[in-house]
Amino acid sequence: MTAQELFDLLKKTQEAKGYFFNKDMTRTMELMEALLVNKERYGYMCCPCRLASGDRGKDQDIICPCLYRAPDVAEYGSCYCNLYVSEAWNRDEVEHPYVPERRPADKMPF
Repeated sequence: MTAQELFDLLKKTQEAKGYFFNKDMTRTMELMEALLVNKERYGYMCCPCRLASGDRGKDQDIICPCLYRAPDVAEYGSCYCNLYVSEAWNRDEVEHPYVPERRPADKMPF
């Protein structure tokens, strides 16, 4: 699967849920590529902006779309990676603040 194919597949399902890809297509496609690298590396598409353990059970919360996407987009207009955003974020109707890490420290593999 290519990054473009992944984008096309996910776009349909995620937009129906109210989550949109960042309009910065360079950033978005880099993240699509990274998701595919992680799928090859780990066997699942874990968040490319977080360190995965390689244990699917331990990484369940960061398999994209991660468990933290909904609260991040609700609060900041964007997920941690800036991959998934709100429509208002893409239209520059809201600020684009730094999205802090929500993943608890005890779930991190280091």
